[in-house]
Amino acid sequence: MRANTIALAGNPNTGKSTLFNTLTGLKQHTGNWPGKTVIHAEGSFEYNGEQYVLVDLPGTYSLFSNSTDEEVARDYIIFDQPDATIVVLDATSLERNLNLALQVLEMTNNVIICINLIDEAEKKGIRIDEKKLSRELGIPVVKISARNKKGIDQLLATLSDLVNGKIMTTPYRMTYSQEIEDAITKIESKLKVYFQDTYPSRWLALRLLDGDEELILKLQHHNNNRQLEVKTHDVPISVKS
Repeated sequence: MRANTIALAGNPNTGKSTLFNTLTGLKQHTGNWPGKTVIHAEGSFEYNGEQYVLVDLPGTYSLFSNSTDEEVARDYIIFDQPDATIVVLDATSLERNLNLALQVLEMTNNVIICINLIDEAEKKGIRIDEKKLSRELGIPVVKISARNKKGIDQLLATLSDLVNGKIMTTPYRMTYSQEIEDAITKIESKLKVYFQDTYPSRWLALRLLDGDEELILKLQHHNNNRQLEVKTHDVPISVKS
C-alpha cells in the first residue's frame, strides 16, 4: 500500500517542528534537499492502518521564492504534489500567519489549517472560532497544542478523512482587480492547454504575471523542454513544457 505524503508548512516559531516530532517520534531522518544546503526532514507514522510520510518544509513567511527556503517549500508543494498540506499557524499571531496559509490555498486544494499553541492563546484571553474560520477559508481547521499533545487525535482523523476523499474543500482564493483577473483568465487558458490539471493554473498565471523567472526555469526542467509562449500584459514569456 502506498503511503500518503503530507507536507508540513508554516512560519518559523509556530511549533511546526514540535508537531513533526510528536507525529513521527523516532521514525524520522534528516539530510539536505537535493542541490541545496537547506535541511530536509522526513518522518513516518501510521494512523488507522494507513501509512503516512511527513515532510517538514523549511519555515517561511511566504512562498514567493525570494530565498532558498521559500523556493524549496514552494517547489515541493507544486512539483512533488503531496496528498495533503498541513499549514501550522501560531494561535497568538494568527493574522500574521494567515499570509502563508492564503498562499498555500492558491497552490493546492488539499489543505488543513492547524492552529497550534492554542493553550498559550487561551492564557492571553485569545479565543478562536475554528468553525467560522473553516467556513471562511473552505478547508478544515483544527486547534491543537503540539507540545501537550492536545487535539492531535482530531488532526489525524481530519487528515485521514481529507486524503480519503471524505472531506471536499473549496479553498478561498484572492480576487484581484478586473484588469488582473482578465489577464489571469487569458494566461490560464493557455496554461491548461499545455499542462491540463498537472499544476494549479491560476497560481502559475499569478506567478508569471509577477515575472517569476525562477519558476519559468523550473517548468522547463520538469516538463521535457517543450516550448510554450505565454503573454503577460503583452510581454511574451517563454515557458517550455
